[in-house]
This record gives sequence, structure tokens and C-alpha cells, in this order.
Amino acid sequence: MSIISEFKTFLMRGNVIDLAVGVVIGGAFGKIVTALVDNIIMPPIGLLTGGVDFSQLKWVLKPAVGDVAEVAISYGLFINTLIQFVIIGAAIFMVVKAINRLMPPPPAAPAGPTEAELLADILAELKKK
Repeated sequence: MSIISEFKTFLMRGNVIDLAVGVVIGGAFGKIVTALVDNIIMPPIGLLTGGVDFSQLKWVLKPAVGDVAEVAISYGLFINTLIQFVIIGAAIFMVVKAINRLMPPPPAAPAGPTEAELLADILAELKKK
């Protein structure tokens, strides 16, 4: 089998296609969540905290001088990212929970032999030897 045909087989597997679709959908979902957090959730939180805009919070380590940019730790952006992570986690949890409800329950496993039957089988094997 040539490298090209192996590569084609690899690409056409369901797992690779599913992963590609998941990455594209995940990217789009990330943009939606970012817009939700930045435009809908953070303004009321900022209002509750006295009008603080988390994205502007930072510790300036070295102020800007001339053409040299400031050096700062933007912990407000980190807070925004944490809130987005929690929202994404909650949304994915709810989607998975809904999908699991829609899925039929797995079939019950067939009942195996009882302990007494297993012991009887072992005893029968031992008697043969």
C-alpha cells in the first residue's frame, strides 16, 4: 500500500472527520461564548463591582516610556478567561446531559453464571484431572 493511499484511508476514517468537525464547531462556539461573556455577562458583573471592567485590570510593572510599551500583568483578562471557561464547561455539560437523555439506554448485559455454577464447573474440571 502506498503512502498516499494510506494517508487517504487515514483521512477518511470517521474519527478524523469527527475531530475536524468538532474543532470547527468548537472554534465557532468559542466566539459565541466570548461575545456572551464580554457583552452580556461581564457588564452586570462590572456594575455589581462598582463599574469595574475586568479586561482593563492590570498591574503595571514598568510604565510606557516613549516608544517602549508598558510591561504589565493583565489579571483582568485572566479573570475574563476563567469566566469564559466556566461558561463553556457549563454549556458543554448541559449539551452532553441533553444528548445522554436522548440516547436510548444501553442494552442490559446478559446474566452470567452464578457463583454456585462457577464453583460446580471448577469442581467438575478438577475431577477430570
